[in-house]
Amino acid sequence: MNNALEISDLVRELRQRLGLTQEQFASQLGVTFPTVNRWEKGRSKPSPMAQKLLIKVVEQMGEDGADLLAKHFPVKRG
Repeated sequence: MNNALEISDLVRELRQRLGLTQEQFASQLGVTFPTVNRWEKGRSKPSPMAQKLLIKVVEQMGEDGADLLAKHFPVKRG
């Protein structure tokens, strides 16, 4: 994830694919609603820890999240 625009796209698309509101998604990640809102609007970026949580959520989606992993996290994770 290189820039705020890519991150905002990822957060919004991931949340929508999961069928969650910003409030629900924030709760799932253990952050506040304003935090998710700022991420989606590109006003701030997730911390390294939050980025790891986002990767974990995408990985747990399996095939449904494979394209998001390839697009937003092209390097090998481990």
